Amino acid sequence: MAVIETTRPAPFGAISAFRFVSFVERAVEAFRAYWVAVQTRDQLARLSPRQLADIGLADATYSRLDLDEIARSLAANRR
Repeated sequence: MAVIETTRPAPFGAISAFRFVSFVERAVEAFRAYWVAVQTRDQLARLSPRQLADIGLADATYSRLDLDEIARSLAANRR
């Protein structure tokens, strides 16, 4: 009885191409999250203290200095 090999190794360069594409996708996603965080921070910075209080961001636990951290957190949770 003959043994037939049914699996073949990946074509030359396929793994490197896959890793490169994965790297690019991760880089694009990281830039997108950064850009959303920048836009969110800018929009939050334009709000008055009363508007920030209306959305729950201007009480004793938050200050205007926390807007960067809040924007990064919102961008990370966007996925």
